[in-house]
Amino acid sequence: MQTLVMATIGEVPNLLLSERIRVALADEITAGTMPSGMTLDEQQIGDRFGASRTPVREAIRQLAAVGLVAMRPRRGAIVAGFTAQRIVDMFEMAAEIEAMCVRLATYRMSPLERSRLSLLHDESEVMVAANDFDAYDRMNWNFHQIIYDGTHNAFIAEQATALRERMAAFRRTQLREEGRPSLSRAEHGAVMTAIMRGDGEEAARCMRAHMGNAAIALERFTARQQACSDS
Repeated sequence: MQTLVMATIGEVPNLLLSERIRVALADEITAGTMPSGMTLDEQQIGDRFGASRTPVREAIRQLAAVGLVAMRPRRGAIVAGFTAQRIVDMFEMAAEIEAMCVRLATYRMSPLERSRLSLLHDESEVMVAANDFDAYDRMNWNFHQIIYDGTHNAFIAEQATALRERMAAFRRTQLREEGRPSLSRAEHGAVMTAIMRGDGEEAARCMRAHMGNAAIALERFTARQQACSDS
């Protein structure tokens, strides 16, 4: 099995060290830079980030919780395997849940919640123009969370959030596809237009398309990464 290869990556600001490590490793796992079966050496990871073993272990624990890492008793952790079909299945399920949420939210959101969503969307224009990937990723999380909360159904919101957390690394990685943040923002705009018009069915249709496009972007990005590593 392979061991972790040292690499230089950008740090995500305003996160705990364990979170920065988790996000960085998740990016590399979903992009295929760290292939299935690679051993995660705690000492090497700690040296890479200038961290003790405590935040490294916490990051690995979080990755294991969402299925990106497999824990082996007394033998450490390795990168877990996942197939393209598995990812497609996850996005398909997420698309239906997101569509249900936005349909309900369209009819149930308060004027204040709609204003918050609109303001967040407006602010994202600067992020796209500045090519600020991390800021857009955080905005994207908040955009969808406002919609979940807008359902005014706590159980649905909890389930949608749990699935989003499980898929967070994949949904973040798809934004690395060239031009994807700009397209994502345009898709958010279509969802917003339907919400403001009070058309829940159209909002749901736009959300399904949004999630489908995210899955395609992830597939294209990972395929290109694989081609680069093979060349």
